Amino acid sequence: MKSLPEGPAIANIDSLLIAMRPKLHRYCARMVGSVIDGEDVLQDALIKAVESLPSAGLIGNPEGWLFKIAHNTALDFLRRRNRQEALRSGEEVEMIADRFDAVASRQIANASLRTFMRLPVAQRASVILMDVLGCSLSEVCDVMDFSLPAVKAALHRGRTQLRELAGEPDDAPHPTLSEADRERLSAYVAHFNARDFDAIRAMIADDVRLDLVNKTRMSGKAEVSRYFGNYSKVSDWYLVAGLVEGHPAILVFDPNEPGSAPKYFMLLNWSADKVATIRDFRHAPYIIESAEYRI
Repeated sequence: MKSLPEGPAIANIDSLLIAMRPKLHRYCARMVGSVIDGEDVLQDALIKAVESLPSAGLIGNPEGWLFKIAHNTALDFLRRRNRQEALRSGEEVEMIADRFDAVASRQIANASLRTFMRLPVAQRASVILMDVLGCSLSEVCDVMDFSLPAVKAALHRGRTQLRELAGEPDDAPHPTLSEADRERLSAYVAHFNARDFDAIRAMIADDVRLDLVNKTRMSGKAEVSRYFGNYSKVSDWYLVAGLVEGHPAILVFDPNEPGSAPKYFMLLNWSADKVATIRDFRHAPYIIESAEYRI
């Protein structure tokens, strides 16, 4: 992690948060097993970082400081979800962290979020920090607040477990859209692709709420209507109904790049057959990087 000069505050905190956001999301998503929940954890962590900055004192390693806040926020999330395992092993085994070649490192970095969730929390955190994000052992110790022997033990066990899990077949059942979700999403997508935004506006509730992630929030039909107007001015999108992490979702492709993967996605919630909330990740494209999606 690159350090900035020490001082009572970080002068360019906004630019640091923008630059670090994708990397922090990779960590949060793998810790909680979801790109969607990972973004919620990340937003909470960034709020905590900004709020604690005035009283933080000297910050010699701003990136490490942010990772520590993200790590603790992810643990809080796991506790609330009652899915946290024991953080610390009773043993602190003296061992040298495995030397991994480039191929093994890539395999770990590309492991699915479901696979990472099968590791105990300490193993999961140490492997993500070192093998996915490229932190040093000392940085991992600082973020996790573990001793060096404990980090080495967790890292060794986590890598071993991931190698074993990588050889197992993925027999998890594939989720499918319900008929109701399919009909509602298909209608929304068809109107959007036809640029019939009057029809779209007729589908949304009067008190609709929009979260244009990493950009802005709007509420009410009048405000949210401006959002559709902005989409009418650009041509880099084509919508397809699908699923993201089992949730009914809208995948967004760039029609100028045939055959490419989706660039981002949208999530809709409904109330009385009207769109009640829209969560659009257009300005947070890093979120789909590790997402499991189906068309």
